[in-house]
Amino acid sequence: MKYLSPVAVVTACLIGSIAGGDARAQEPLEAPAELASDYLIGPGDVLDVFVWGEEDLSVTVPVRPDGRVSTPLVDDLEAVGKTPTQLSREMEKVLSEYIRSPKVTVSVKEFVGTFGAQIRVLGQVVQPRAVPYREKMTLLDVMIEVGGLTSFAAGNRAKLVRVVDGKSREIRVRLNDLMSRGRIEENMEMQPGDIVIIPEAVF
Repeated sequence: MKYLSPVAVVTACLIGSIAGGDARAQEPLEAPAELASDYLIGPGDVLDVFVWGEEDLSVTVPVRPDGRVSTPLVDDLEAVGKTPTQLSREMEKVLSEYIRSPKVTVSVKEFVGTFGAQIRVLGQVVQPRAVPYREKMTLLDVMIEVGGLTSFAAGNRAKLVRVVDGKSREIRVRLNDLMSRGRIEENMEMQPGDIVIIPEAVF
């Protein structure tokens, strides 16, 4: 049976908590350089829109809660659910009414992701919130993102809710064993849409 050093696990959690800080608990993350080209834009994402040769039209804009963006000469264009490339092409169509052969590049500067591309963590963690899903993300990665368990958490009674073949399934997860005892066999790979629920301990 393989074990992670408890000290290493706890240190990683502390680093994640300190780096995040309470002030940044609800802020979107910076988009990683390797963000997949098929990433779907979500509400709250911040986009860099670059129009080649047109500095006045190149801006950084947030995706509004209604899923739309507005840039110079482009009003209320639907962005949510599209890839940056798809949005670039649609902006070019609109701008072609004003500019000859416009070339637009849209990149995600800060990302939240669509609802189905998030992992939600509820209950007794330091920062309960939705975490943007990343490829190969594990349960330990998610716990570090939310700052770890609170002192009131019943970590070994936590559960993960996952939709499998259209049906909701509950999976028992032993977070105390993973976080405090370094039992890496309790770690697991996450999927978009997962929900982690950590109950309060009974004293």
